[in-house]
Amino acid sequence: MNTQTERTSAPTEAKTHEEARAAQRLALDGRRLKELVRAGYLWLRQHEAVVNSYNVYPVPDGDTGTNMMHTMRSAWEAIAKLDDPNISVVAKAASNGALRGSRGNSGIILSQLWRGFTRSLENKDVCDAQDLAAAFQEAVRTAYAGVGMPEEGTMLTVAREVAEAVALAAHHTHDLHRLLEVAKETAHESVLRTPQLLKILRDAGVVDSGGYGLYIILEGAWRFANGLPVEESTEATSETSGLNRGAESALQREGGWGYDVQYLIYARPGKPLDVEQIRADIEAMGECPLVMGDAEIVKVHVHVPDPGVPISYGARWGSLRDVVVEDMQAQSEAFVPAGLAKGAQPPAEPELPPTAVAMIAVAHGEGLARLFRELGARVIVEGGQTMNPSVDDFLSAIQRARAETVIVLPNNSNIIMTAEQAARLSEARVHVLPTETIPQGVAAALAFNAALPIDALMEAMRAPVAQVTTVEITRATRSVTLNGVSVQAGQIIGLVDNVLRAAGDDLAEVTLAALQQAEAADAELLTLYYGNGLEAASAEPITARVREAFPKAQVDVVFGGQPHYYLIIGVE
Repeated sequence: MNTQTERTSAPTEAKTHEEARAAQRLALDGRRLKELVRAGYLWLRQHEAVVNSYNVYPVPDGDTGTNMMHTMRSAWEAIAKLDDPNISVVAKAASNGALRGSRGNSGIILSQLWRGFTRSLENKDVCDAQDLAAAFQEAVRTAYAGVGMPEEGTMLTVAREVAEAVALAAHHTHDLHRLLEVAKETAHESVLRTPQLLKILRDAGVVDSGGYGLYIILEGAWRFANGLPVEESTEATSETSGLNRGAESALQREGGWGYDVQYLIYARPGKPLDVEQIRADIEAMGECPLVMGDAEIVKVHVHVPDPGVPISYGARWGSLRDVVVEDMQAQSEAFVPAGLAKGAQPPAEPELPPTAVAMIAVAHGEGLARLFRELGARVIVEGGQTMNPSVDDFLSAIQRARAETVIVLPNNSNIIMTAEQAARLSEARVHVLPTETIPQGVAAALAFNAALPIDALMEAMRAPVAQVTTVEITRATRSVTLNGVSVQAGQIIGLVDNVLRAAGDDLAEVTLAALQQAEAADAELLTLYYGNGLEAASAEPITARVREAFPKAQVDVVFGGQPHYYLIIGVE
């Protein structure tokens, strides 16, 4: 990385090399910041699946890496065509891009880090070591202030410890390369400590995914600054003029995205694992390699065209456990709406007439979207698990609603912060009712009455939400023991209000067990929304079992069409 160099004092022959280096004041300008943003984005993109894999619960929709990647991509796209040496100009553009493209809680926090970083650099042409340290500290203050109840052991902790380490290092060196190294190394150490601070991480056997994503961004910047390769993104957009549009990964040249392979190797008695050799061999096999561990247990992650190769290799070393294989090509194709050719644009929606009050709901699945429309939602924001909408998606929906007052139902705990950020940016009067699940959103929507004054309407919609318990039935992506429940990868699991409560091999049995945990025996109404490939015919026997087990409750069955979750159940 080229930098502007200004010597604060002429070095004398008596000075050592290190003293001379410390006397140099290296400055970062807008063009160099742009390159670091690009490097952080590209490196995160390569490690998106790894970051996702550190989700606490073994559900198939962990999306921290995806949310952070989209946020960084928006930051990069906002500056891709800029050629301004002024660092405050570039930083502000990147911050605005990150904010508008932020998704999920991790993306919002990342955008707040960008916001504070930018505020500290306001009206500066270049950034020296002290400026960088100050910018990191302001980034942390802004991010902590933006979270209602900040919790230690998260990406906030990682950001804070990085800022503290960089501030200390800036007293001893002006070398920005060294400061980036300090930031990267501190982030890695901080991430490894997160399970000590959060019991749920320790129980799940993972580190904080948001903190790991932040480490990857800093590592990408550090790699670029030191001339190390940062893989090109395989995605070309009209905005990314600085990327190689013709670049394709080795996996794509094989005819697809390949497979995401993850597993643990447990050493056999008397045969310790050689971590360095395993790392070298896995790195030679495919892309996005990650090998961590010791002589007893090693964690492996890699993207390959043939999943059998790394699996057979690992089995030669020891006992394989928690094996996960995901077809990334199928996942990629799932992002294309049904019936819409790749590259085609969906038909334009007709403009709605103006109205006084409108309701916007987030839903993912044909049946759920139709249900919310029938309940009065004027605009549906497509999204949910793995597809968290961005701030811009909400702003666009608010604009399409053409209402003086808008009520937003996020229907997902990881989307609430994004909706609230959009509400602050919108010119319309926007009220976010913090529904955390689809059944909570349905309960609120049933109370929607545009004729009521807004305060009375919000209270009427808020009241039933507290009376709803949500049960979700899906399949585990890895083995884990949480909340006293032991789960093997591939088993059916049941979550009650986002907490793991049941596991087993039979869909109906796990559903009944989860409903027992949700105290469904005392419920008046059970509403089953079926999806993830479950058809009406296959849902009926489960429904019959539920009716038999809970005879006091009215049991309704609704087609949801949601991905990942066989059943989403509202208990009221």
